[in-house]
Amino acid sequence: MSTPKRPARPDADAPITSPPGWADRAADQSQSVRRSRARTIEQAQAIVAAAQRLIEVKGSGFTTQELSKEAGIALQTFYRHFPSKDHLLLAVLEDVIADRMVEMAAAARDLPDPVARLRFYILAALRSLRTEEGGTVRQFVTSEHWRLYQIFPEEMAQVNRPFAELVERELRAAAESGLLRPNDPAADAWLAVNLVMSVYHHFAYAPRENIEAVTEQLWSFCSTAFGGRPPE
Repeated sequence: MSTPKRPARPDADAPITSPPGWADRAADQSQSVRRSRARTIEQAQAIVAAAQRLIEVKGSGFTTQELSKEAGIALQTFYRHFPSKDHLLLAVLEDVIADRMVEMAAAARDLPDPVARLRFYILAALRSLRTEEGGTVRQFVTSEHWRLYQIFPEEMAQVNRPFAELVERELRAAAESGLLRPNDPAADAWLAVNLVMSVYHHFAYAPRENIEAVTEQLWSFCSTAFGGRPPE
């Protein structure tokens, strides 16, 4: 009577393959997996919201212990969602900018033409500088923006993209309507957004007595660069 063969041991040097596509699809269709993902997203959003509340009071100087208390979670729960505080601040900055872009797009929806919407976007990005309210958040955005760019350059490029896409969309519409003559809508939008951000970052800390005049000058500069007629 022959001895049953033992199953062959896996070759330690064999390449590790990823799960087949059907395995991912099965996981996506699993109610328990979907519930787990939904809970994870909900908890991560609660952590980001808690961070935003702390930032409104003390900027980015809060500790992870203060965050866990504000969010009502254990410290280890925070680290299950975010590897570090910098990852959390990146998420906060992404949320702040994305929410602002949604608000701007909704507010400009009924403006009569792409040039009016373009002007609104460029001026609205600086409108919050006219008041003292929200100064801590403005300074958070400015101080953390460039610091996080050094750590997460690709992610920060994605964070800034929605603003550039708004500007590019209206530049293309204005060019099609014969209202503006941009050289390259995508490149022109990128340059305009970086100019707007530079002015925003400057006035986040500098005195703002002349912010109204600078804002109008900024639009005049951009309009001329986009091929519009200089103001008479």
